[in-house]
Amino acid sequence: MNYPFFFTRLQYNSGDWNVDQRMPSNLLNSLAEYTSLEIDTAERVIPLSSKKIFESPFCYLSGHKLVEFSEKEANNFKQYVEQGGFVFVDDCNHDIDGLFAKSFERQMAELFGPNELKKISNNHYLYNCFFTFEDGPPTTSQELNGWGDDLVHDYLKAITINNRIVVLYSNKDYGCEWDYDYRNKRWLARDNTRFGVNIVMYALTV
Repeated sequence: MNYPFFFTRLQYNSGDWNVDQRMPSNLLNSLAEYTSLEIDTAERVIPLSSKKIFESPFCYLSGHKLVEFSEKEANNFKQYVEQGGFVFVDDCNHDIDGLFAKSFERQMAELFGPNELKKISNNHYLYNCFFTFEDGPPTTSQELNGWGDDLVHDYLKAITINNRIVVLYSNKDYGCEWDYDYRNKRWLARDNTRFGVNIVMYALTV
């Protein structure tokens, strides 16, 4: 059976791509709970160098270490988003001066140009396309605990094509924030994966 949505994690050769392993199932649970999407509950891990990424409606890329794409990885990444794909990139270091952040931003500059990865406004449609986040991107507990660069990042960055976000980039470490068994949401005053629902719904509908 073919499902309209499945979660793809991008495997890249240079860094530690396999982080926050419970996050995908948690986010998929939220999509099943809050939306009418049919969901494939199994996370798919696809090498960035594989043509199979072009079958993916939504891709996730994260890590702590170096991001340095091979020629094939770089070509696929660029072609995938130029053809309408969407990649959510999350820095597990939540550190604008860390290795992941510096190397990923350098990689984007090489692929798309030095000024294409830009801050998006906190009233962007992304923050209202399903749930409403009046103050822009939700803060994570990692930021509030003073880990990483000891900053609360009050913005996300993106690369846009034809006024549509195709690469959404976070230094906030949402992956770690959402990396728990979905059944533990009952202990939260408010489900903190709701913003992940916005990200996926934006990717699928805009």
